[in-house]
Amino acid sequence: MIKEVRNFLIKNGIEANEARAEAELIVCAVSGYTLEQIFAEAEISEDIAEKIWFAAKKRVETGAPIQHILGFAYFMGDRFYVNDKVLIPRPETELLVKAAADAVRKRYAGQANKGISILDIGTGSGCIACEISKLLQDIDLEIMGVDISTDALRVAIKNMEILGCQRRVIFRKSDIYSGLREIDKFDIIVSNPPYIPIYLKDTLQDEVKNFDPDLALFTEDKDGVEFYKKILAGAKRHLKLNGSVLFEIGFNDGISQAPIVAEIAKQYGFKLEFIKKDLAGIERVICFMG
Repeated sequence: MIKEVRNFLIKNGIEANEARAEAELIVCAVSGYTLEQIFAEAEISEDIAEKIWFAAKKRVETGAPIQHILGFAYFMGDRFYVNDKVLIPRPETELLVKAAADAVRKRYAGQANKGISILDIGTGSGCIACEISKLLQDIDLEIMGVDISTDALRVAIKNMEILGCQRRVIFRKSDIYSGLREIDKFDIIVSNPPYIPIYLKDTLQDEVKNFDPDLALFTEDKDGVEFYKKILAGAKRHLKLNGSVLFEIGFNDGISQAPIVAEIAKQYGFKLEFIKKDLAGIERVICFMG
């Protein structure tokens, strides 16, 4: 059935590789079977087949991302509830999560009882906060996720409950630092902020520009760095001594944001620690020490 759904998606204008991945996701999600079970010709009832075709046709008719139609997205092996109020988690962001977890382990090795604190700015679906918590289950820590959007925070709280992170992850409404107290200090600040200049909107895929929230994607400046500047400008007030700031960075119009963000960080007294590239060789994560 995957082949039939894939061919239907391709026939209706969805690129072949994307259609294959979406067909697999639809059939597995709706049927409850794994890919291995599907390929082993697990029996799909008439009722389930009808639901599969309903999802496939809705994808074509609305143009909405399949994650919105199904109501979830996979991120680091976990299902995250998503809707049009939050950015759909991307595989590239996994690199940011792993880098933040590695930074904690490297810097605070042997200090498991210290009580590590992490701030996730622009938490959206809560995927970064929840997955960092899961990667560091052996460490005593608390992660605060903040977002300006109340709708996004509702999604984040639902995901926190689904993944059982309530004891280690909290969420608060805040426009960057506006909802924090002066005494709120963190060992690590992590963020995947908006970094696409608004003038590039029309160059994006329809599923992104028409369905992901503008608030999570776009900036008003030409380089897409306004939120890095805002975060770095206030970071030292909320960082503990020698704390770190980690960002996901963009590659807009063929240009990496790394040099610009590094220069901004330098102006605010931060030292570049490392830059990590994704599997495509694109600079994706940048880390600074305060």
